[in-house]
Amino acid sequence: MSKSIAAPAPLAAPSPAASTAASSWALASLSLSMLLSSLGTSIANVGLPTLAQAFGASFQQVQWVVLAYLLSITTLIVGVGRLGDVIGRRRLLLAGIAVFTAASVLCGVAPALPLLIAARALQGLGAAVMMALTMAFVGETVPKERTGRAMGLLGTTSAIGTALGPALGGLLIAALGWRAMFAVNVPLGILAFVLARCYLPADRVSDNAARAGFDIPGTALLALTLAAYALAMTTGRGGFGLFQVALLAGAALGAALFVLVERRAASPLIRLELFRQRVLATSLAINVLVMTVMMATLVVGPFYLARALGLDAAAVGLAVSVGPLVAALTGVPAGRLVDRFGAQAATVAGLGAMVVGALLLATLPAALGAIGYIAPMALVTAGYATFQAANNTAVMSDVRAEQRGVISGMLGLSRNLGLISGASAMGALFAFAVGAGGVAAASAAAVGTGLHVTFAVAALLVVMALAIVVGSRVRAAVAVVPASGR
Repeated sequence: MSKSIAAPAPLAAPSPAASTAASSWALASLSLSMLLSSLGTSIANVGLPTLAQAFGASFQQVQWVVLAYLLSITTLIVGVGRLGDVIGRRRLLLAGIAVFTAASVLCGVAPALPLLIAARALQGLGAAVMMALTMAFVGETVPKERTGRAMGLLGTTSAIGTALGPALGGLLIAALGWRAMFAVNVPLGILAFVLARCYLPADRVSDNAARAGFDIPGTALLALTLAAYALAMTTGRGGFGLFQVALLAGAALGAALFVLVERRAASPLIRLELFRQRVLATSLAINVLVMTVMMATLVVGPFYLARALGLDAAAVGLAVSVGPLVAALTGVPAGRLVDRFGAQAATVAGLGAMVVGALLLATLPAALGAIGYIAPMALVTAGYATFQAANNTAVMSDVRAEQRGVISGMLGLSRNLGLISGASAMGALFAFAVGAGGVAAASAAAVGTGLHVTFAVAALLVVMALAIVVGSRVRAAVAVVPASGR
């Protein structure tokens, strides 16, 4: 007579309260990582005059403290996102936080400008990992019905880091010297590392991702292509000489070679068929357009406030900080709207608000003073926060687990390409609209004209983004009708 063997008792599932608490702490670690990477972008700008004095260097030399960080992120963000898919996102994010924190120490103790620039490039590597993988982790740490809220929170912390950077950097330089603006990242980096190690879920690399391997030739070629483009757009100061033209030609050649290599690669860095996916292709395109417009607010706004309205430096700083503050306050509510009404409706609403705000900036007279700039700018940035939460949710909510890192990296890349292109193109447009005398010698009326022309073009760019969204929706509806009629 055989004995019946009792089945082992199932393990008790974690309580909903414990699961929610763990999810909240995991999201806190991701938010802190996003805060650090955006803080690293903005905090160094305010210190450039001090660094030039400390090292006896020119502005052209010290600007590489900013450019090295930006170039490192731009060239590496897609590659590190894919690497996370292959080897495990948790371990790579922990490594990225550690690299960022260690590089912050090196920045703070750098005895010479070349070493500081090298440390900033290393810091950019850590930031690229954090930027690429924070959004990728949302699908593993947050229930799908709360994805919009999580994306809104990440957008909020990014905006806080961008807004906090100049003010915090200025205070630290005044109180403790320039080294403190890098050292401040160290305790925050340690806290982010501890939270991520304790609360992020363990890596579960799929068999497909593990077998696929890592596309080293494609990654290197894409990095060189992006580096050439970024250098062309950032070193010309709005103008194009032979060097910039050569870089752009190199970038175009690199892009063509990259497509050729990826078509033949057994395990490509970016599967080119991904661009046939309507949601992804649309989201990447409109992200570039929107970030180009947002860069115009940073490039043109301070000149208009100072030259056309006659505000002093403190008042200009307060007026410029309104945009990031509004983005920070509206990020989470925007995410809730996404969860309630859907990503597509929220995308259209956000872009619509940006169009209205840009048109107001293009038409309101300078006689309205600072309020005539701040109110439309608040509308633009609120619309931007809504768009970002919706766009990121639309892309990341249905991505397969083994592709989350590379897709998140592509989103980050489209954002950076928009910022880089906007800094060059919108800055050049503003200078052209102001007139031949240049911004520094221009009258208040000429600067006002420059603002109006720049934001008229900005409104046109957002209208183009809206047209892409609506056109994509119409094509999807047309495709569904024949299928449902069969």
